[in-house]
Parts: sequence; C-alpha cells; structure tokens
Amino acid sequence: MSEEYDIVVIGGGHAGAEAAWAAAHLGARVGLVSMDPTRIGQMSCNPAIGGLAKGQMVREIDALGGLMGIAADNTGIQFRMLNRSKGPAVWGPRAQSDKYKYAVEVQRLLGECPNLSIIRGEVADIVTAGRAVTAVEMADGRRLGCRAVIVTTGTFLRGLMHTGERRTAGGRIGEAAASGLSACLARLGLEMGRLKTGTPPRLHRHSIDFAAFEPQWGDPRPAPFSFLHEYQTGWSPPLMQVQCWIGATNPQIHQVIRQNLHRAPMYSGQIQSTGPRYCPSIEDKVVRFADKDHHQVFLEPEGLDTDEIYCNGISTSLPDDVQEKFVRMIPGLANAQILRFGYAVEYDMVWPTQIQSTLQTKKVDGLFLAGQINGTSGYEEAAAQGIVAGINAARLAAGDDPDFVLGRDQAYIGVLVDDLVTKPPTEPYRMFTSRAEHRLLLRSDNADARLTPLGRRIGLVNERRWDAFRARQEAIALAEQLLRQHGLDAQLRRPDVQWVQITQDCPALAAVATDVAAQLEIRIKYEGYIARQDRQIERFAQLEAKLIPTSIDYQAVTGLRNEARQKLHKFTPRSLGQALRISGITPADVTVLAIHLERKARAVM
Repeated sequence: MSEEYDIVVIGGGHAGAEAAWAAAHLGARVGLVSMDPTRIGQMSCNPAIGGLAKGQMVREIDALGGLMGIAADNTGIQFRMLNRSKGPAVWGPRAQSDKYKYAVEVQRLLGECPNLSIIRGEVADIVTAGRAVTAVEMADGRRLGCRAVIVTTGTFLRGLMHTGERRTAGGRIGEAAASGLSACLARLGLEMGRLKTGTPPRLHRHSIDFAAFEPQWGDPRPAPFSFLHEYQTGWSPPLMQVQCWIGATNPQIHQVIRQNLHRAPMYSGQIQSTGPRYCPSIEDKVVRFADKDHHQVFLEPEGLDTDEIYCNGISTSLPDDVQEKFVRMIPGLANAQILRFGYAVEYDMVWPTQIQSTLQTKKVDGLFLAGQINGTSGYEEAAAQGIVAGINAARLAAGDDPDFVLGRDQAYIGVLVDDLVTKPPTEPYRMFTSRAEHRLLLRSDNADARLTPLGRRIGLVNERRWDAFRARQEAIALAEQLLRQHGLDAQLRRPDVQWVQITQDCPALAAVATDVAAQLEIRIKYEGYIARQDRQIERFAQLEAKLIPTSIDYQAVTGLRNEARQKLHKFTPRSLGQALRISGITPADVTVLAIHLERKARAVM
C-alpha cells in the first residue's frame, strides 16, 4: 500500500512536532510518523521549557510562527524570569510545565494543523533514487512517497537504557527503540556516533517532608513565551500556579556514591559514550567537583493531576538500591517512595559535519536531520532545529531553494546551527548565552522585532500574529517619539533611572502600556552598546555574504595549507565567514580562499 506526501517527518518529539507544524503551515502535505502518537510532544526528562539562552530560543521559535511557546504558555504551572539580577540581555524565561497537559496540547495543536496526517508505525528504510529521497518504507510494508524526509528520532536510534548493571533496549521508559533506521542512515553514507543522556528518579508527593525544603515560587506577574499572549492586555496563565522546592545533598551522600562508583555504568565501562558535561549525573558531580560538600536538588511537580515529583539535580544511572539509599539521605526524603528510578540512555546520532546550515544532509538531497540526532540536548535546541528543517523541507518540496539560514547576529537559533556545522560536538550540545557573541542584540524581549518580519516573508506568520506585531511596533515607535521630544531619552539611559521616574516629568508617558515601556527602556539603556555591536556585525557582513560555491575544488586553491584543504572539504562551509569559524582555519586561509573566488568570478565575466 502506498501513500503520497510532500514531506515525511520521522519522530514526534519536540523537533518533529515543530518541523511538522512549520512545513504543514507552509502548504506542504506532511506525514508525521510516530511509534506511539499518544507520546507526541512528550517531555522525556525535565518537565520545563526555557531557561538561560534556551528561553530566548523558545521566544525566537514563537516569533517565527512556531508552536512551542504557545504550548508552554497554555500548560505552564510556574513561570520565572531567570537572571533578573543581571542585565536584560541574559534574562531567560522559564516555565515549569504540566508534562502531561503539555503533550496533550502539542497533539491538539498538531491535530488542528492543515495538511498534516499523523501516522502510527516504525520506519524501516528511507528510499532514494540517485542521491535524492523518494519514499519511506514502514516496518509493516507501507510505502510513503515523498520529496523530503526529516529525521527527528531523539534518543530512540538503537536506544539502550542503563540502571546499574541492568540494560533495557528503548529510547524512553516503556517505549521501544528504533532498531532499523541506524543501519539505513549508515547505508546512505552517513557517519554515525553514539552519545548518552540521563534522567533522575521521580518521587511520590505524599512521601516527602516539604518542611525540610526551601519553597520556590514563580513570578507574581508571569511573562509568557508566546508573543501572541504578550500582545494581549492582562494575559495570565490558564492553569493553577504551583511552587517548587530547593534542597541539597550532603557529604554523607557523596560518600555513598563514591563507594558505589564501580556499579555505575559510566565508571564500570558499561557505557562508553559521552554524556552532557553541563547537565552531569550526580555521580559525575561527586567525582568532578570533589571539593564541594553539597549539590542543589530541586523538587518539581510533573503536573497538577499527578503525585510525581521530578528530582532535578540528581540525574543518575546507579543501581536501584544505591538510588534508594542516597535519596533517603537527603533531608526531607527519609521516607521517600521512588516511583521511577533514574536511568541513562545511549543512542545513535549523526556527526553534524555532514549537514548543511539548512539541516539538509550533504550526501542525500531531501534528507534533513533535526534534534538530538545532530548531537544536541534539550527540548529547546531540538525545537529550534525542527523549525529550521521544517521550513527548508517545505521550500524544497515546493520547488524552491531550501536556503532558510539564520545568522549568528539574527538569532540564538542561528548560533546553534552554525556551531553544529562548524564545531562538531564531542558531547551533547547545550545552548548558553556565552556562545552568542551578539547576545546584546539577541534578547528575549526583542525576538519578535528580529524575526517576525522574516517569518511573515516566508509565510509562517499568519494575519493575526502580524497585525498584533505591527500594532506593538507602532506603539513602541510612538512612545519613543514622545520620549525623545521631551528630551528624556538621555535621562532614561542612566542605569539608576527607571521608566516610572521619567513619567513624573512627562505624564503622557504614564499611559504607555507596561510591556511597551519595558521594551523601550531596555532599548534606550542598551543603545550605545548595540550601536557598537552593529558596527562589529557590519565588519563581518562582507565575509558572511560571500558564499562559497558547493562545487568548489579546494585542491585547486593555490596557496591553501593542506590542513585547511582537508577541513574545508570536510565541513564545506556556506560562506567565508563560516569558514573562518571552523577550528584550525586561519584568517590567512580565508584570505587565500577569497582571492581564489575573486579570480574565478573575474574569469567568468
């Protein structure tokens, strides 16, 4: 039996959901394949969206017309703006989610999406003709014809879960691994790797003495992720807001863990792959930070209608008996009932040197990769890649060039993708504000100003969002005009002067909406720094604009070092600017390459 689609998306995690949403809204006929459609949008690990740098990416996804911000707002049970003590450039919105309602909301949004079909089953093979994708074959014999395939398999490619000596095939508790697709990707010429991630134990709420923990509440005035909600006057979360709790480990716990390291898969040799350095297991923390006498533990509700409590900070793959022992040594958890033990999961990935900045593979036309398969970790990093892959696959299916690429000066999403294709991760990649050299521009408050016009041009931003965006920008422009007319911009630029103070000198400014005033105040205070960063971007713009033909023969470039030839051939950079960011490529190499391209261009004229 054969079915026809423009695009087949393999996997219904955060990358797959975003890719399917974007491609379908751009008019492509999309088939989203999931082994269990009831698990689409599932939060496999932490029941939260956003955080430092991650929250900025969610805002960018939303500004382009994506779904993650909407789903997070509609299912958030605690909203907090992180890093408030620092400047707005590094503020990071975060929402504790009801993980079950979040998955249901993602499924609802996808269910209402035009041009999208949800397909239950497992993909056995990707069919190609020459070097182009033509179809997907299912394990049950069905054939899905298509022009593009987006692989977003998360931790399911030959997934293997570890708890102590116990090993179970699967990409997530209770779900089978995808066994055949790795061999298919290898057959298509892609070099595979293997990475590892992990998750902590979950506890029963009624077995916890919360009096021993410090309560942690959300912001009294929650800030939404979605600009659709921010543009609404008086928006508030639709779900009841709850608290979390903060505790800590102690030296006695660390001693128990040290005594059992020989039973930990990462230290016994049972796991050979690399785990996330920035989200380590508790056993990693105890070994790497031996001088620390405690590590924080955050107790986070997994939902409003469940008794499950997520133990953020003690991810582990130690045996059940060791987990039970050290968990009950945490003050307040003496009688803790563990509902699910922590575990590590190993999975196959594809080294991202083999993808272009569009997330299309270099060896197979129409084959796109997004999410953990590219060596990243985190829901937000996955969703960011998903929307890029979805847009480009839709463009390819429509007969256009799949050329949607965000620059490092446009978005954290651009930083993420550029890092993947120029600096292949040796461990699961996680986004940080420090990775973005233009972070003063890439703030969470201005993601719509940066990206919504672009989302509108490519067709992903609908009329409702566009009208609301234009109204907001007009309100900001009018407020700025009023501010400058009264000569108050210089006053507001001072760090010790706040908006509320200048309204005393100009009562008309008191009528400006709070969100408009907040964004304008940030813009004014950062004005000098932003101008300086704009000048830096202009200096690099010429390098970024100088594209390198995909047909270039680096062996024919006179004067290029052998190491440079090898690396340029391996990475196939999109532009001279991207070439310069490849480790081992020097400014002199790029100058030689620029001269070569200039000569070739003159020869054609």
